[in-house]
Amino acid sequence: MDMLNQILSINNGGAYGGGKAGGAFDPLTFAMKPQVVIRALCWLFSVVVFGCISSEGWTEKDGKEYCLYNGDGMACKYGNMVGVFGFLASMGFMGGEFLFERMSSVKSRKRYVMADMGFSALWTFMYFVAFLYLWSQWSSSAPPPLGIGAGSMKTAIWFCLFSIVSWALCALMAYKRFLIGAGDEFTSAFETDPANVVHQQAYGYSMDNDNDQYSASPFGQPQQVGMEQQQSGMEYQQPTY
Repeated sequence: MDMLNQILSINNGGAYGGGKAGGAFDPLTFAMKPQVVIRALCWLFSVVVFGCISSEGWTEKDGKEYCLYNGDGMACKYGNMVGVFGFLASMGFMGGEFLFERMSSVKSRKRYVMADMGFSALWTFMYFVAFLYLWSQWSSSAPPPLGIGAGSMKTAIWFCLFSIVSWALCALMAYKRFLIGAGDEFTSAFETDPANVVHQQAYGYSMDNDNDQYSASPFGQPQQVGMEQQQSGMEYQQPTY
């Protein structure tokens, strides 16, 4: 559980969990970011999935191409499609992580985080379907001649399962970023709302006060001045004759 929390930990120094825009780039720090590490795993798992299927998933039978997943050509094509698009998307999002720290616009960061969250959740589902589909067809298929390709087909199934976990982690990290950004937007909007500023001035408190201490009542000073004037008026004055 502690390891999961450590993976999902996000530097919320800037908008949407990113660093301050325009900061110095450190390659080692970037490579150790949880988002980059998990995305690199997604890239690697995708390479394994479509590499195994495309290299040994097809054989020739009766002069025609035959998919080792029970002869279901759609199973091989679907596994390849999910792996290839996952490979390309992983590279794209790793490039996006590099640009994320340089986005000075909060709206641009929000769009990127929402795109990351949506695509990662979608590809988690796509890999889940691929795992069930390939496993179902492989369990129903006859062993290939001389066992050629059997190891690659099993490997593709296992790495579909690993990809479900890695893409789900990407979606969770993007969702956590989104929550951080939404909270920052709410706080910023509340503090800059003219109606709230008027209330703060009228009742003598400020949202920027860390100790949450109220200032003196705005009615206290005039009341004190009025009492002092009353006391000065009641002082004895010697009559003149």
